[in-house]
This record gives sequence, structure tokens and C-alpha cells, in this order.
Amino acid sequence: MIPGAQDVLLVIDVQVDFLPGGALAVPDGDAVVAPANRLLGLFPHAVLTQDWHPPGHVSFATSHPGRAPSDTVPLAYGPQVLWPEHCVQGSAGAALAPGLAADRAELVIRKGHHPGVDSYSAFLEADRRTPTGLAGYLRERGFTRVVLCGLATDYCVAWSARDARAAGFEALVVADAVRGIDRDGSLAQAWTEMTAAGVGRITSGAIGGG
Repeated sequence: MIPGAQDVLLVIDVQVDFLPGGALAVPDGDAVVAPANRLLGLFPHAVLTQDWHPPGHVSFATSHPGRAPSDTVPLAYGPQVLWPEHCVQGSAGAALAPGLAADRAELVIRKGHHPGVDSYSAFLEADRRTPTGLAGYLRERGFTRVVLCGLATDYCVAWSARDARAAGFEALVVADAVRGIDRDGSLAQAWTEMTAAGVGRITSGAIGGG
């Protein structure tokens, strides 16, 4: 694959809190930085996403007395997995990963900033009704194919890839430029669901310059 004018690289949530030592560390999460940077050097267009939660966000276990991270609670829009406090707006943990070539991005889209709604997908909040505006941006820019990398495979990457397909874009996940949490088999399930949604799978080595 040679990235072209209708392709956009979507780098998902490569942030300090998701790296080893962070508040919600993805195992081996820092391994995505080098391949993401290579891809950022190859794609003429790139968008980054950034988890951006206000203090006291509904997805934090600390917002639900008596609950712990990994518990699930019912919310108005459905079941919500609770997480440790992470990617709080303006915090060091919310910053993009050191060494990530973020200056190559044409847009940074922040998600999860609504206090009462979580957001995994770059396209739709977890209520599945509130858009981030990304689909409209991509359409107006004339992009037709979205290539995804980043964190975490089984949550924000998978939700974003499926929503990219639902919005009418071709979608490919770069398998060696993502890492997952793998909570109760969630990683294998995510790949199965992405495949069923028509999401393709590619390796960074199969992507080159023109």
C-alpha cells in the first residue's frame, strides 16, 4: 500500500497515561510509538485523537462510591466499564506520548470531554448518538480510507475502526502498530468484530512511500 491523497492516518490515544507506568497502562503500549512515527512520515494526511476527561468523569471508578476499576455500572446509555482516573484534562498523563511525531497531524480531536458520557470511538461518544465531528471533517477533506494505529486495540482502536466503516469509509488497522488491554478475552473479540464489520488488517511493513 502506498498512501495517497484520499488516505488518512488516524493515530488513536497515544498518551502518557496509556503507556507503561501510566494510570491506565496498556501492556507494551510504548511499542506503538516507533511504527506510528514511521507511518506519520509516510502518510500525507494524519489525525490524532486524545482522551480528554474532565475531573470526576462518569467513567472513573472514583466517581462511583464503593466501586472499583473494572467494575461495570448501568448508565443511561448502557453498561459502563469503570476505569482508574486517567487522561484528565491538562494533566501530564493526558499529554501525547513523548517522542510521538505529533506535529505531522493536521487535526487533534479530543474525546471523552462530556462529563456524563464516555468515549472510546473517534467518531461517536459511548451513547452512540453524540458525534465528535470527525466523520464530517474527513468527508469534507475528501478522504475515503482510514488507516488506524494506536491504543488500545480492543477499545478505542476497535470502536473507531468499526465506526469508520459504519460512516462509509474503508478502514484498515495496522496490526503491529496497536496494542490491547485484553480484558477477559476482549482482544480476540475485538478482532473478530472488526473483521465482521469489514475492517481490514495490514502490517506497517506493507505500507511504503511512493
